[in-house]
Amino acid sequence: MAKAPRVLGIVLAGGEGKRLMPLTVDRAKPAVPFGGSYRLIDFVLSNLVNAGYRNLCVLTQYKSHSLDRHVTLTWRMSTFLGNFVTCVPAQQRLGPQWYQGSADAIYQSMNLINDHKPDIIVVFGADHVYRMDASQMVAAHLEHGAGVTVAGIRVPRATASEFGVIKTADDGITIADFLEKPAEPPGLPDSPDETFASMGNYVFSADVLVDALRRDAENPASRHDMGGDIVPMLVAEGKANVYDFKDNDVPGALDRDRSYWRDVGSLDSYHEAHMDLVSIQPVFNLYNSDWPIFTSHPQLPGAKFTDNATVGESIICAGSIISGACVDHSVLGANVLVHSGATIERSVIMDNCTIGANAVLRNVILDKNIVIPEGFKIGVDPEQDRARGFTVSAGGVTVLGKGQVVGE
Repeated sequence: MAKAPRVLGIVLAGGEGKRLMPLTVDRAKPAVPFGGSYRLIDFVLSNLVNAGYRNLCVLTQYKSHSLDRHVTLTWRMSTFLGNFVTCVPAQQRLGPQWYQGSADAIYQSMNLINDHKPDIIVVFGADHVYRMDASQMVAAHLEHGAGVTVAGIRVPRATASEFGVIKTADDGITIADFLEKPAEPPGLPDSPDETFASMGNYVFSADVLVDALRRDAENPASRHDMGGDIVPMLVAEGKANVYDFKDNDVPGALDRDRSYWRDVGSLDSYHEAHMDLVSIQPVFNLYNSDWPIFTSHPQLPGAKFTDNATVGESIICAGSIISGACVDHSVLGANVLVHSGATIERSVIMDNCTIGANAVLRNVILDKNIVIPEGFKIGVDPEQDRARGFTVSAGGVTVLGKGQVVGE
């Protein structure tokens, strides 16, 4: 029986998340709460742990305190079998500079690879919402003998210009070109109206990655980016394959949420991803006990509904009390208090918010610790919201930052 490869997981969690402002004013993008109970980073870590990979390094940089705290307190692995999930901050090991890109982040953390001596290095991003069994991607990588395997998701050619796009050879596996937001995306050999968008997830043979990182570091013209420089380098050398995400079979997946993947890089996509969670037959099903998303939960009693409260197609987290109010197509975090007569529709309310009596919230995102006064209306008139100093997205979602004062 062949010995299983030694696998090291590296999670790139240093993103600023500028397009998610004000949710990222004082936290890194992977630390942004999602789905009421989770942080964005919980999805990639859950995917890797469920796949059996439990030697994981999380590379952080910008505004990393809440992210470091969450990973440290939540992702505690038993050391008995050598398991660990550890945050690795930018350390300036190679000189007085912070990370210059995602590839440079790994290059400056080469000590992790030298210490662990892996055969395979799984490099995943930290800020997407999806389920994926990474072990199936590793198996495909080993089967085809590539230097790097890039996860690709099929998207319509009409919308593929928004992504980094993978052009394959006629075999549908070998990557012939790696294109950044092309005007004319290439079709797939078996589906001309679709193209592969890169998911930002990579599996490398360790020796190939180490060599590529060293060569990239010596190139002053490089941006030192995994998708922009390392992968195109290996594509040019004929060492890159694509892994078709639709072939990934996650236990417990439903037909509707199979192959679901969402880049929540903007306020509108973040809001839309929450709306994907709440329908009777959700586009993305959080309630899959065969492939759970792990996190730490606050020590609070269950949610309570009083005084003829009406709640429809919503997620309400522990400690929240809905009293005589109407909540529809919304996600409420922990310890949210909604007073009588209030209306909340298509909104995301994070922990420890209070919604006053007869207030109205429509298409709203509230970060933590916000108090909405009695009778106050948000999301009803976007121009009025802008005049109040609230952020209004291109899609008309009104967003308030953590602890933002309302009504003064």
